[in-house]
Amino acid sequence: MNTAVKIYDTTLRDGTQGEGISFSVTDKLLITEKLDLFGVDYIEGGFPGSNPRDITFFNEAKKLRLKHARLAAFGSTRRAGVKASEDAQLATLLAAETPVLTLVGKTWTLHVTEIIRTTLEENLAMIEDSIRHVTGQGREVVYDAEHFFDGFKADPDYALRTLAAAIKGGASNLTLCDTNGGTLVDDFKRIVSRVVGEFGADKVGVHCHNDSGLGVALTLAGVEAGACLVQGTANGYGERTGNANLFTVLPSLFLKMGRTARCAHNLGQLRELSLTFDELANLKPDTKTPYVGASAFAHKGGLHANAAQKVKSSYEHIDPSLVGNRTRVLVSDMAGRSSIAMKAKELGFELDEKAPEMKTLIEQLKDLEFRGYEFEAADASLQLLIARTMGRAQTFFEVDGYRVIVERDAAGQLVAQATVKLRINGETRHTVADCSGPIGALDKALRLALEPAYPQLRDVTLRDYKVRILDGRNGANARTRVLIESGVEHRVWGTVGVSDNIIDASWGALVDAVNYKLALG
Repeated sequence: MNTAVKIYDTTLRDGTQGEGISFSVTDKLLITEKLDLFGVDYIEGGFPGSNPRDITFFNEAKKLRLKHARLAAFGSTRRAGVKASEDAQLATLLAAETPVLTLVGKTWTLHVTEIIRTTLEENLAMIEDSIRHVTGQGREVVYDAEHFFDGFKADPDYALRTLAAAIKGGASNLTLCDTNGGTLVDDFKRIVSRVVGEFGADKVGVHCHNDSGLGVALTLAGVEAGACLVQGTANGYGERTGNANLFTVLPSLFLKMGRTARCAHNLGQLRELSLTFDELANLKPDTKTPYVGASAFAHKGGLHANAAQKVKSSYEHIDPSLVGNRTRVLVSDMAGRSSIAMKAKELGFELDEKAPEMKTLIEQLKDLEFRGYEFEAADASLQLLIARTMGRAQTFFEVDGYRVIVERDAAGQLVAQATVKLRINGETRHTVADCSGPIGALDKALRLALEPAYPQLRDVTLRDYKVRILDGRNGANARTRVLIESGVEHRVWGTVGVSDNIIDASWGALVDAVNYKLALG
């Protein structure tokens, strides 16, 4: 059995059709270079001529010197009744000067007769003529058989005839697209097997959508059935519910199915690559993503954490480092001594499970969690708590008090003013700052007081702010939990504050955020 699989990334075309996904030309060029460096075989860049952004991208992409990947431009077969040599869209595709063109054609009789409204024979001619014209210009053609599985179920003979037309025209690959994402695994595998039997495994690829939650499963089933090329997107971006997530497909192929690809030796870069895509797309990473998510190898239950500490494979299906991830221990009121010791070690502390400090720490954690604190997303606050319990916390400043006033003036403008009074090495600092909101004003006033003594705080930014009402039955007097995410460049940390007053809860999280940065140095 041939174990080699070709990897075709369609993030820059199909992925950008997802809601909220948008990449600039600069982003697309950077992504192309990163995917090439990672080792994918094909990078689909978009639709040449469809919009100014893609036009500019393909013009700029001509200057790239890709080492591994072949850049593909995407478009459809010629129009009905028009010669391929005279079709404007095919001319635009060729003008992009990419080594690969991916042409999409109709497979489902419904689409032929009701959508593009031509005859079944003319559709076959459109596929064959278009591919022959493009391959005659020295380009490789990947043929995307749109709605193939729906088409096969409706009329298997005609669906196979469309593939035969593509092969006759010179296509290097027949990618079977589950465009509506509605096919189930058994049907998918059976149909792919039939196509592989007709045309050979070296000619078949799969392109899956996630509408039934099966995008990855279908892709893997396609490979099991003999497909040699898989299409997908970074982090599963794509229209509707997304495409098959390549960052889940790849480790499953390489680590569980014994398949190989040119990018297999770079699998340890996978989490970093996933985070890069989310950053460029301006999306918050999904912590629950298999393999690369922050929670993929996180343990909360004490028994699980203890077992994973003794034998990692007891609760981890792979070694996290193989995909650039790591084991994390989540501390909560469920945690036992071994969990807390493991978490402390992760945060840089050696804490004996039988030490008196351990008993004190467990009691404090359980009390804080009972009051509403939650440390799963607030490692920085937890690290400060452990340091204080072990007598290793540094005091960088002392707070004498703070005040916040919110005012709407006669013009209707809302202004918040915060006053902060604290001491640094015995010297009192009293600062005032304005902002549109009370938390922003507090943050600015705290920084004004601290930055002259601690200039390293100038680079810290408040990245995210979340509020959770813990007991709505108390109405406006309900206890509130605030989680704050702060960061410097790529380093991010979370802190937590809890109080009956939302301003006070926020203040606690802000103070922890700056103390953590100061403790880091």
